[in-house]
Amino acid sequence: MRAQTFIDALAALEQHGDLGPIVALHADDAELSNPNEPTPLRGREGAVRFWRAYRDAFGEIRSEFRHVLEDGDAALLEWTSTGRLASGAALRYDGVTSLEWAGERVRRFRAYFDPRDVTERVGA
Repeated sequence: MRAQTFIDALAALEQHGDLGPIVALHADDAELSNPNEPTPLRGREGAVRFWRAYRDAFGEIRSEFRHVLEDGDAALLEWTSTGRLASGAALRYDGVTSLEWAGERVRRFRAYFDPRDVTERVGA
């Protein structure tokens, strides 16, 4: 199950700050975006920038996946993330991630969530 490989790599990033496993999952021509990064970042360099910015935004973070659908070269992951922002403010937000695969690599990553759930707490 490729989705589980992604979930495990994200856990390594969230818990230990280890960029290696999650960046290694991305194809050379990968596209990554979310509401805070609407213009896709591209390639492995883009994956490094995307995931480093994600991890640096939080003092601590943990994502729990409630529902995972995987079919062919696509997966949808429904999740809740809890933790603390780098500022120390508590955080909990829900979202969905869409993954498209090219073989064993992520070709397209897109996360959907209400950015106010994160950005309103930055100013808190």
